[in-house]
Amino acid sequence: MEIILSKQCESLTGSLGKGFGYYIRRARKDGSVRFFSQRSKHPPIPRDGHLRFIFACAEMAKGHLHIADISVKKEELYDALTEANHWIAARSLRLPLYNARDIINLKITFSL
Repeated sequence: MEIILSKQCESLTGSLGKGFGYYIRRARKDGSVRFFSQRSKHPPIPRDGHLRFIFACAEMAKGHLHIADISVKKEELYDALTEANHWIAARSLRLPLYNARDIINLKITFSL
């Protein structure tokens, strides 16, 4: 997942809280600095940690304070949903990329 920062935020790295098993890392890609989610190397990682991390980033994007938007590939979102045993929601995915608004709509639609 790519995390697109707001104009007010230069950098955002590290954990968003305990219990996700994911954090935000900085990377250089295509000559620019970008931010991505990263799975922690330290277990335990909860089955729903990936999905909850995606939801947390999408919720942060609603306020546009630190995160302006997120971009999640269909395959990553599918994996996060199936890891959390949300098979019906996973099978409903149709778009190649999902942004914060799409993620929040998915969460509401499937009561996740």
